[in-house]
Amino acid sequence: MAEATANGLGQHALHAAHEAPAAVAHADAHQEHPIKLYLVVWAWLFILSTCSYLVDYFGLHGYLRWSLILIFMILKAGLIVAVFMHMAWERLALTYAIILPPILVLVFVTMMVLEADYTLFTRLAFFGSGP
Repeated sequence: MAEATANGLGQHALHAAHEAPAAVAHADAHQEHPIKLYLVVWAWLFILSTCSYLVDYFGLHGYLRWSLILIFMILKAGLIVAVFMHMAWERLALTYAIILPPILVLVFVTMMVLEADYTLFTRLAFFGSGP
């Protein structure tokens, strides 16, 4: 004990060193999820894909069409990432590291689209529609 404190190791490091074999044994434990979870997710993916197909079948056009297709696509991707890639059981920091960047990209793309529309509007307002 005196050796450990003289070397700069505190009691927490010694305590953690004695529990290391238990932590390794716990890390080797395998978590399995019930098959019902995967079947329910598969059913939801089927339903969302059917809804995406029905958007084309009913002939929706414009912003409504693209909004619905994107919503269904994001929901399907979220289910796949959460369940099949086991993101639902990961730490919150890892979830933020994977989910936050695409959301920020969408925010920045939206800002660029709005800026482009504003620039086009001001050019048309000051310079006219062209020759």
